[in-house]
Amino acid sequence: MIDLNFLGRFKTKAKFKKTYKDAKISYLNRIRWAVSMFYFGMGLCFATWASRIPDIKTALHLSSGELGSILFAVPLGQLVVMPFSGKLVTRFGSHRILILSLLFYVFSLTNLGLAAQAWQLSLGLFVFGIFGNLANIAVNTQGVYTEELFKKTIMSSFHGMWSFAGFTGALVGLGMLALELTPYEHFLIVAGIVLLMIAFNYKFLIKAKEIIKTEKKKLFTKPDSALIWLGIIGFCCMASEGVMFDWSGVYFKDVIKAPGPLVILGYTSFMIMMAGGRFFGDGLIHKFGRKPVMQISGIIISLGLFTSVFFPYLIPSTIAFMFVGLGVSTIVPTLYSIAGKNPTVPPGEALTIVSSVSFLGFLMGPPVIGYIAELYSLRFSFAFIGVFGFLIAFMVSRIKAIQ
Repeated sequence: MIDLNFLGRFKTKAKFKKTYKDAKISYLNRIRWAVSMFYFGMGLCFATWASRIPDIKTALHLSSGELGSILFAVPLGQLVVMPFSGKLVTRFGSHRILILSLLFYVFSLTNLGLAAQAWQLSLGLFVFGIFGNLANIAVNTQGVYTEELFKKTIMSSFHGMWSFAGFTGALVGLGMLALELTPYEHFLIVAGIVLLMIAFNYKFLIKAKEIIKTEKKKLFTKPDSALIWLGIIGFCCMASEGVMFDWSGVYFKDVIKAPGPLVILGYTSFMIMMAGGRFFGDGLIHKFGRKPVMQISGIIISLGLFTSVFFPYLIPSTIAFMFVGLGVSTIVPTLYSIAGKNPTVPPGEALTIVSSVSFLGFLMGPPVIGYIAELYSLRFSFAFIGVFGFLIAFMVSRIKAIQ
C-alpha cells in the first residue's frame, strides 16, 4: 500500500493545535463519523430525488424516451464542472468545497420539486449534476484522508453510509407517498434534515489543502492511464447501479407487474444488499484481496441482471436485484481508495479522473436505458447493461494497479 504521509503534513484547526498523528482515537472517530454523515447526506439527497421519479414522470406526462432525454441533464451538468472540480478541491481544500457544494446540492434538490414543465426539470437536473459532482469529489477526498488517519481500508464503510442513505430515502419516500405530500414538500423536509447534519458535523472535517506544485504545466496533459482504466471499470459498475436507482421501480411496475406498494420492492432489496455489502466489504478485501473480490463482484452483477431478464417474476427478480446490489457494493469504494493513493497525482485530481468517468456511467446509464426501452423493451435494455459485469471481471484481471 502506498503511504502518502498525510498524518504529518496536515494540521487540525478544530479542537486542538496538533497534527492528526497526535490526535486521540476518540477525536479520529469523531472525524470518521462526520465524514460518514456527509456521505449519508449526499446519498439521502439523491435517493430522495430517485424515489419520486415515477411521480414526476406521471405528473409531467413524460414517456420513457422523454424521461431518458431529461435525465441526460444530470451528466451534462457534471461534464461542465468536471474540468474544474479536482482543481477547486486541490486549491481551496476539500472541506470548504464539500460544505458549499452540499448546501447548493440541497437547494437544487428542492427546486426539482417545483418543476411544472419538462424544460424546468431539465434545468434543475443540470444544476443538480453540477453540485453533485463537486460534492462527490470533495467527500471522497475527505474519505481518502480519513482512511490514511486510520491506516486501514475503511472506504467501503463510507460508501455504505451513502447506500444506507439510499435505503433510508426509499423508506422516507414511502412515508411521504402515504401522507400524500407533493414532491416539493417531501424535498423540503429532507433538505431540513441534511442542513442539520451539515451544522452538527462540518467542524470535524479534515481541514487540509494539497501542496500545489509551482512548475509550469501544459494546458492539456495526458491523464494517468491507470486512472483512466480504473474509471472505465467504475463506469461499468455505476451504470449498473444507476439503472437500479432510476429504473428498478419502473421495471417492477411495467415488467414484473408488482401490485401497489411492492413496486418499490426491487429498489429496496437492491439498496439493502448494496449497503450491507459495503459495511462488510472492507473485511472481505482484507481477507481475500482486492482483485478476487472485484472479479467475483462483476460476475454477480451480470448474473443478477440476466436473472431479472429471463425470470421477470416478483420473487426471482427481487433476489436478482439483491445480487446486483451485492455485486456493485465494493467495486467503486475500492477504485476510489486505489486512485486516492496514486503517487503522482493529488488525491482530489486523481479522484476527479476516476470519479468523473465512473459517474458518467451512473448518470448516462439510465437515459440510455430509456432510449433502448423505447426502441425495443425494458427487458432488452436490462440485458444490455448486464454485459457490463462480465466486462468488469475481465478488466480487473488485466490492470496491474489492482492488487
